[in-house]
Amino acid sequence: MFRLSCETADDWWEVEALYDLCFAPGREALSSYRLRDGVPPVPGLSLVARDGEGILAGAIRYWPVQIGGGPLAVLLGPVAVHPTHQGEGLGGLLIHDGNSAAAAQRWQRVLLVGDLEYYRRFGFSRLRGVIMPPPTNPDRVLGLPLVAGAWDGVTGPVHQPRAAAQRAAIPGS
Repeated sequence: MFRLSCETADDWWEVEALYDLCFAPGREALSSYRLRDGVPPVPGLSLVARDGEGILAGAIRYWPVQIGGGPLAVLLGPVAVHPTHQGEGLGGLLIHDGNSAAAAQRWQRVLLVGDLEYYRRFGFSRLRGVIMPPPTNPDRVLGLPLVAGAWDGVTGPVHQPRAAAQRAAIPGS
């Protein structure tokens, strides 16, 4: 049994250690990290999962991004599960609960870079015309609409939200 809660400042370094354990060295050199530099995760969407002893078993974070000059989205990632808990469905639980929390906050769309075969089960599909910073493989740019049609006509480069959009935190834009 896992207990999910919102990540707090006290969790930050423990979560970072989990990401270091689960991902290759140099993970912060990935293009998606350029979108996170200097931008805090979306409050209330980054989750941690602890096991019965209170030990960190998994974590997920969401970041605000903007596509072109238009709509905002939340960028899912990273999501990680401690090796001792992999295969128990925890990753899916984190993704499901995180996306549900994003919908409850009235975000309209979720973006991620990942494997379509894995993320399709959560409703993600390949996005055409949404351009992540290079050298991202365009076939790995995936989106999930949290409201019907949220990705319709959305194209352009993904970048950090403009300061005004970030301050306003208008998820439905």
